[in-house]
Amino acid sequence: MKLLLLLLLAFCSLSLSRCEEKKFVPYDYSATLACLVIPNKPQYNGGIIMNSDLENGTQGWSQFGNAKVDFRDVGGNKFVVARERNQSSDSVSQKVFLEKGILYTFSAWLQVTNRTAPLSAVFKQNGGYKHAGSVVAESNCWSMLKGGLTVDESGPADLYFESESTTVEIWVDSVSLQPFTQEEWDSHHEQSIEKARKGAVRIRAVNSKGEPIPNATVSIMQNRLGFPFGCAVESNILGNQAYQNWFTKRFTVTTFGNEMKWYSTERIRGKEDYSTADAMLRFFKQHGVAVRGHNIVWADPKYQPEWVKSLSGADLYNAVKRRIVSVVSRYKGQLLGWDVVNEMLHFNFFESKMGPKASYNIYAQAHAVDPRTPMFMNEYNTLEQPGDSASTPARYLQKLRELQTIRVAGYVPLGIGLESHFSTPNIPYMRSALDTFAATGLPIWLTEVDVDAPDNVRARYFEQVLREGHAHPQVKGMVTWTGYSPKGCYRMCLTDGNFRNLPTGDVVDKLIREWGGFRGQTTGVTDADGFFEASLFQGDYDLGITHPLSNSTVSQSFKLTSEDSRPSPLVVRV
Repeated sequence: MKLLLLLLLAFCSLSLSRCEEKKFVPYDYSATLACLVIPNKPQYNGGIIMNSDLENGTQGWSQFGNAKVDFRDVGGNKFVVARERNQSSDSVSQKVFLEKGILYTFSAWLQVTNRTAPLSAVFKQNGGYKHAGSVVAESNCWSMLKGGLTVDESGPADLYFESESTTVEIWVDSVSLQPFTQEEWDSHHEQSIEKARKGAVRIRAVNSKGEPIPNATVSIMQNRLGFPFGCAVESNILGNQAYQNWFTKRFTVTTFGNEMKWYSTERIRGKEDYSTADAMLRFFKQHGVAVRGHNIVWADPKYQPEWVKSLSGADLYNAVKRRIVSVVSRYKGQLLGWDVVNEMLHFNFFESKMGPKASYNIYAQAHAVDPRTPMFMNEYNTLEQPGDSASTPARYLQKLRELQTIRVAGYVPLGIGLESHFSTPNIPYMRSALDTFAATGLPIWLTEVDVDAPDNVRARYFEQVLREGHAHPQVKGMVTWTGYSPKGCYRMCLTDGNFRNLPTGDVVDKLIREWGGFRGQTTGVTDADGFFEASLFQGDYDLGITHPLSNSTVSQSFKLTSEDSRPSPLVVRV
């Protein structure tokens, strides 16, 4: 109890000092994928974890369950070990005080003995359990687990580590639990957006002699968002002018919900029909909307064409190969990327019938047909559910590493597709998972964003997810799921049948405006040297400069990209 009171006082003191100084703790986006001989130091110097680097032996740490606990020193590196474990939760533990409304980012360095094994970080509070993250730990080197959590009520909690493999010892070092207020969290968004999504624009107005024109009126209007932001659609958009107008006013990218899938294009074996997908692709090309390819095949047994379900052996192999060549060659070079074997971490239809290398071979064949289009792993519950062991970031990365060994027509340009079907978002975990994926250097997309939650919180949760995705520097685009369907959307719509926004659609419009869309305008006047500067979101712009004396206006277009963080002045003769 005394230790708990000290923890509570320390946390309150820390929170108070932050409020007084308004000097927010910056967020550490780093994550390490390599297994290291010596673990890195704890992030944030451990945050509120006592004796985070185990330099002080047993201080702050205790037994959890029936594990035996040792404190070891190997070559000067000190750590704690849980051994002789009989239950998955037999472990080592530290008691912490968690506060409702605070966002916690967590990290630890872990190792197991004799094999590899999944390890999870869990917080037990009032009989409930919060999974903060997991990693597939190895023996003879240290792996970084990065995660996060929020809690529903304030109070003491026990941090511990668990593994279903009770034959392994769990080694723990460099543990960190860093609290952030919502205000601090929002400040991280602002800082990241300034670096990743915006750029400085310097404009100089001069006359025919090249002399500066002071007090010229500058008007800059955004025509198109630079950050790819979109919405999935189905064939009901064809011929529906109101829906088309609603969509094209807002979005720059889309995904077809069903129309490119195998069960839509080849309902009867050998009779392919791409007419609907072709018509949709033509429409979006005409309106400058990019399209994600979804999908080549789906690993879920339920969503195979009926005639495919009974195939096996060479017959199935030939049918799959024909499908790959047919759909990939038809749309070669026309798509942003392909979801290749959809949801293959949760389902294994092709592996069950074609062997353990089935998905590997499908990626290889698709890449051989279209070597330049990025090939995505598209999966759910990777950001949404820390407790889903099938699709944790660590499991995802294991599969991704297999695909990175493919050598057909060069390296496969891979992409990370995270569906993002949320219920109650664990935002700190979401950010930490994105950090882990960002360490690969591959493009990350949130591919099917929606929220299944009560009406009074759905829009708020939806906004939280979109803001988090947009602010993360390695996220390269987002697609919501979906806009409108007369039969009802999968989990949520953005608009009704009269194309009046629902609350979730209002969130989309609010964010598009904030990011400079809907022809957002920036105005001002040039200084004494003819300069005007502004920080703008990346995108396509129209520029107008009006002479202060003649009232004549000169117009020009320009594009602001991620490469334009500090461009040379754009000189305009007025």
